[in-house]
Amino acid sequence: MRRSLLLVPAVATVLLVACGGGDESTRAPAGPFDGTAGSELYSQACATCHGEDLRGTDQGPPFLNPIYEPGHHADQAFVLAAMAGARAHHWDFGNMPPIEGITQDQVLAIVDYVREQQRAAGIE
Repeated sequence: MRRSLLLVPAVATVLLVACGGGDESTRAPAGPFDGTAGSELYSQACATCHGEDLRGTDQGPPFLNPIYEPGHHADQAFVLAAMAGARAHHWDFGNMPPIEGITQDQVLAIVDYVREQQRAAGIE
């Protein structure tokens, strides 16, 4: 039973990643955040592991990498990872724990910021 419960988040992550990004224009707005909210939230919740410049650290992978392009890791994969944690599957940093207290709207604001930075780096 316990093993089955552990498989649910892993299977959900695989399915979300496998489904791709879809048309981002159909996604609801992130929420009542201004244009700098995603950057600020990223700095608070993600930068320690993924780097202030999104290029990773010794604790987490870089988001400015084609592996995280929308067609490979959909926005919902970021939401699921932030809210429920994620098993390591591309990198050797270990599993990602859930981010305590973060909301889906906050994660979507972060994703908007990450996607903006990826586009600026030529990752689409």
